[in-house]
Amino acid sequence: MPISRDQAMLLMAAFNEIMLGLDTFLAHVLNNTIQPREWIPIIFGPVAGVLLLISGMIALRNRRTASWLATAVFIASIIVGVLGAYFHLVRGTLPTAPIGQRVTLSLLVWAPPFLAPFAFAGIGMLGLSAAWEESPSGSGRLKIPFGRTVQMPYSKTRAYFFLVSLGTLAALVSSALDHARHPWENPWLWAPFVVGVFATAVSAGMGAVNRKLTAEDVTIYLAAMVLMIVVGVLGTYFHVQADLTSQSTIVPERFLRGAPFMSPLLYTNMGLVGILALLSPKEATEE
Repeated sequence: MPISRDQAMLLMAAFNEIMLGLDTFLAHVLNNTIQPREWIPIIFGPVAGVLLLISGMIALRNRRTASWLATAVFIASIIVGVLGAYFHLVRGTLPTAPIGQRVTLSLLVWAPPFLAPFAFAGIGMLGLSAAWEESPSGSGRLKIPFGRTVQMPYSKTRAYFFLVSLGTLAALVSSALDHARHPWENPWLWAPFVVGVFATAVSAGMGAVNRKLTAEDVTIYLAAMVLMIVVGVLGTYFHVQADLTSQSTIVPERFLRGAPFMSPLLYTNMGLVGILALLSPKEATEE
């Protein structure tokens, strides 16, 4: 590839920030009146994406300055994600109910998805890993701001596998809670659950393995990531079909209040990120 693995990850992070802003807007516009705090992720997503693209251009001449800018954006993304999850969780509780009934599974199923804002935090964690250079590659030694270094207990490649596993787990739980609103007799509802469990376990196993990966390891992992991509695309197709009228007419209101047509693409997104994690960890400055 003409760019390094970390640069590819940063491009994915920038694209994800922009798309998260759009997805948040579509979700929050259901209220007809967007609350002031709901504008934070809507505005932050595109702004963060543009800043990351600028950071990528700066990195071509000054990696340290670019790392500073990207680090600030990703830390802000983590804060936005955690705050959003808190606000969503509060919406799914009954503070005046008797103890033991204030938070229930039924409330979480029908409340705003409390895991959804964590996507901002996940992109922040992924981006921080990509922004901090590993020197030498595979050592787990990261160059961080202020001219300091930090030694991770494992290489950046293994860290990427763990992040893919966590992101896939979040997508899996979010999908299960969303589909819990409908009868599970539909066999297609089990596809994201089964594939999500499989991909979560495989990517976590790849990160836990402290040896040179074999061809069988990579083949199984690639199969899991390809399944994630396929399930995401199929999920989007089925969600769009559910939102269309019986005459296949597009009614914007149905797309806003019906099956979230962008949500399944989180599976596809994690599959693509997982495949990027297999790229060579070497930077352009390394031989």
